[in-house]
Amino acid sequence: MYADETGNLDLSGGPGASAYFGIGTATFTGDHSHAIWEGLQLRFKLEKNGLALPKGFHAVNDSHTTRTEVFELIRSQGPRFDTTLLAKENAYPYVRAQGPDRIFKLAWYLHFKEVARRVTRPGDTLWVIAATLQTNKRKNAVREALVDVCRQGPSYGEIHLCLWDSATTWGLQVADYGLWAIQRKIERGHCHWWDCIEPTQGSTFRPWGAVRTST
Repeated sequence: MYADETGNLDLSGGPGASAYFGIGTATFTGDHSHAIWEGLQLRFKLEKNGLALPKGFHAVNDSHTTRTEVFELIRSQGPRFDTTLLAKENAYPYVRAQGPDRIFKLAWYLHFKEVARRVTRPGDTLWVIAATLQTNKRKNAVREALVDVCRQGPSYGEIHLCLWDSATTWGLQVADYGLWAIQRKIERGHCHWWDCIEPTQGSTFRPWGAVRTST
């Protein structure tokens, strides 16, 4: 399972504050070394054609043409996508009072509490590879959220957490692309590449409802 974040933790509602803070995951079952190799081959191909990709793929920065190629490869690979989005304007007062760090940890906890159960069975081993854009404090919050999930009971398999830079693996770039498409679909009502994600979209969880400004 490869995990990425979207949005920021600015609770002001002002310019620059995202409507949602959320977590998205792309889950591959079993040996998916071929999928990783295909992602690397696409990167080789585009570099050969003159496109520099020193940090791999990133949906918000990539061109329309590059996105199309990446999404088509994701469609063919078919990982499972799950998303948890917290509408910050609807945060409970007690959560808001505890500040951004509370919302950060809560988003990770709510996501893995459900998704880990859905993608594992007792006896499974789940590797969670999370993108490392966080401070050390927030990396620890991710770890704490997973520990809390694992304490819930025997319905989960064995879980291991790795915090990696998104440039290091195709799986994290897939998670980024899937989360980007899902959020655009929710906030704008459409996404050009949605049909590449929809067939394997496992869940979209919005425990605090939708933002009033969404379409």
